[in-house]
Amino acid sequence: MKITNTIIGDVKVVEPKVFTDDRGFFFESFNEALFEKLVGQRIRFVQDNHSRSYRNVLRGLHYQLPPHSQGKLVRVVAGAVYDVAVDIRRSSKTFGQWVGVILSADNKRQLWIPEGFAHAFLVLSDTAEFLYKTTDYWYKDLERTIHWNDSELSIQWPLQEAPILSPKDLAGSSLSMADLFA
Repeated sequence: MKITNTIIGDVKVVEPKVFTDDRGFFFESFNEALFEKLVGQRIRFVQDNHSRSYRNVLRGLHYQLPPHSQGKLVRVVAGAVYDVAVDIRRSSKTFGQWVGVILSADNKRQLWIPEGFAHAFLVLSDTAEFLYKTTDYWYKDLERTIHWNDSELSIQWPLQEAPILSPKDLAGSSLSMADLFA
């Protein structure tokens, strides 16, 4: 397993070692001891989620407030997405900055998004199956959404047309009006 820092050092790209032969491939998608050593902290995952979405679906920018904020380890097992993490920690030197990474079944990359970040993804393929581990459970009352195209963030989405959004994502707030982390 290889970990690469992004332009926001707390967000990391995780690349497994893939063994391929004429039968297919094998890789270890998660190893707690190795992952914790590489990210430099104890991580406890409590929930796994799996979604399937169609081309041009954009989900996010979602996050949960303390005391149940979530770190996420995300990956794609079918198709491809453009995955985005936004630093929403007011005290951070990278507050309001974002990272965008293509995750796909082909590249097998994962993205580690720690607590204090909003998260979203845009489906680039006809369909995509997206898996993510979370460090806390989902609490509806603590979930928040920042609008995907907030002008304060200026996220450069690789869009060919208007994205398909849920009512919750359409109603997202701006970064300046959002409940955020200290």
